[in-house]
Amino acid sequence: MLIGLRIENFALIDRLELAFGAGLNVLTGETGAGKSIILDAIDAALGGKVTSRSIRTGSQRAVVEATFRLSSQVAEWLNQEEIDLLDDYAVVCSREMSTNQEGILRSSRSRINGVLVNRQQMEQLRSRLIEITAQGQTVQIGQTAIQREYLDSFGGVNLIEQRQKVSAAFQSCSGALAALENRRQSEQMRLQKLDLLEFQLRELSAAKLNDPDELESLEQERSRLAHVVELQKQSYQVYQALYQNDADAQAAADILGEAEATLIDMVIYDSSLQPILDMVSAALAQVAEAGRQINTYGESLEADPERLESVEQRIRQLKQICRKYGPTLPEAIAYQQGVEAELQELKGGGQSLETLEKIYQEKKVILQECCQTLTELRLTAARKLEERLIEQLKPLAMEKVKFQVEITRISPTANGADKIIFLFSPNPGEPLHPLTETASGGEMSRFLLAFKTCFSMGLVGTLIFDEIDVGVSGRVAAAIAQKLHQISHYQQVLCVTHQPLVAAMADRHFRVDKQVIDTPKGEKNGQATDFRTVVRVSYLDSHSTRSQELAQLAGGDSATEAIAFAESLIAEADLKRKDKGSRYNL
Repeated sequence: MLIGLRIENFALIDRLELAFGAGLNVLTGETGAGKSIILDAIDAALGGKVTSRSIRTGSQRAVVEATFRLSSQVAEWLNQEEIDLLDDYAVVCSREMSTNQEGILRSSRSRINGVLVNRQQMEQLRSRLIEITAQGQTVQIGQTAIQREYLDSFGGVNLIEQRQKVSAAFQSCSGALAALENRRQSEQMRLQKLDLLEFQLRELSAAKLNDPDELESLEQERSRLAHVVELQKQSYQVYQALYQNDADAQAAADILGEAEATLIDMVIYDSSLQPILDMVSAALAQVAEAGRQINTYGESLEADPERLESVEQRIRQLKQICRKYGPTLPEAIAYQQGVEAELQELKGGGQSLETLEKIYQEKKVILQECCQTLTELRLTAARKLEERLIEQLKPLAMEKVKFQVEITRISPTANGADKIIFLFSPNPGEPLHPLTETASGGEMSRFLLAFKTCFSMGLVGTLIFDEIDVGVSGRVAAAIAQKLHQISHYQQVLCVTHQPLVAAMADRHFRVDKQVIDTPKGEKNGQATDFRTVVRVSYLDSHSTRSQELAQLAGGDSATEAIAFAESLIAEADLKRKDKGSRYNL
């Protein structure tokens, strides 16, 4: 049950705190007064969609916080999610939103009892706390896919689990059919494909592609073989420069040797020069070693025209392979491996048509059996839903209504082999037709109220109805009011209404209106005006204030006749409460 709501800088609300109670809580006010903003704030606190427009103009941060009375079901879920209890009384759901300097939504964080949670966790908790119903949902409930979801949800855990089995069986069967069809379609081209792949494999195998770096190594070797004389000459030049110079000039090793000898003498008198001596000695050793190695390299060079020709031929062969199967040598090697695998499959490494056909038929039977079980569960759920919904509609001035869940067989899908259509006939003697083709606006309002009652009874602590009574009046409005009152014996009900008959039944009555206030210093937001529009909510806790509000709803003024009518509604509502006895303790 929702017991408290705190809002800061949300839409037109600057700051607001509301306390709700058990039973029927009603919000009234003129059209556009901001009643729906209150419901939007509750929705936002429980993970609903928000945008930058959700944050009050001139502010960069908004907070909504909804406090619910803790139930055993919610406490168990919190324990599973390892979220600590604040106490044994309440659970707090909050949402913080912020924008950047340009007014673009920057962050939106949800918390449960102060613990940061993800969207999935908040949705799971939401399903245990509230059910929000608006008249706009009549469009959705007319869709067959939505009707199937509602029926399956009504069927309970066993039906949902069976539908999951159907989904798994469908995926398995679809995979088997795809494998079978692919094999059938490829059979005619199999021999042509075999010839092509075998030719390619022969050519690739003859090239003996083993080393992905072979082409790079061969090109390096070719370059060396083609420049043997030049490399010999240059290596000898390097050797003379580093180690032993035939000319009068000193080699690098000679110069470093002289420097080392001088430093040795200097160190005798100043030991701080030892690091420099060490570096020169190391440089001398490296230069000497480099000289020896370049000399060995030069002596090893030898012209080999035959080897050069062989290397060039191999390079041409590999480049031709790369042009056809590459463009690089590693890619050509990978292509060869792919050809080998594909050939193995085409030559019988895969399953035969007969085997694939047998596998598909077996999985098809499993899918059909799963679908049949699901259909039976849906039929059982449909009969129960029909009975319960008709019982819920009777008190809403629809005593002769007929409702039927039509289930027809279709080809198996991931959701089963059933097409679900809600058929409805509000008038005696009229045949059943699809729901949206038959029901008027007022009838859809009553249908939606009864329908949501069937689904939410005992599952959540709070039912929220946003103008569920739009388009009705007189006896029908009175029936809706009575129904909401009956529901509120077992679950908290929060209702936005324009109907005085509904508002009169409220246990707690709130009036919502807009007010223009002076803008606090520094909150002009660059505008010329010093005023801002805000939403205010008043708790009508006296007989006179309620009478005034009901008179406004009934007649648009507070004339004597309207006041008298409002007082009669309140008196009649009080009598109905007394007739029902004490309220069920939520």
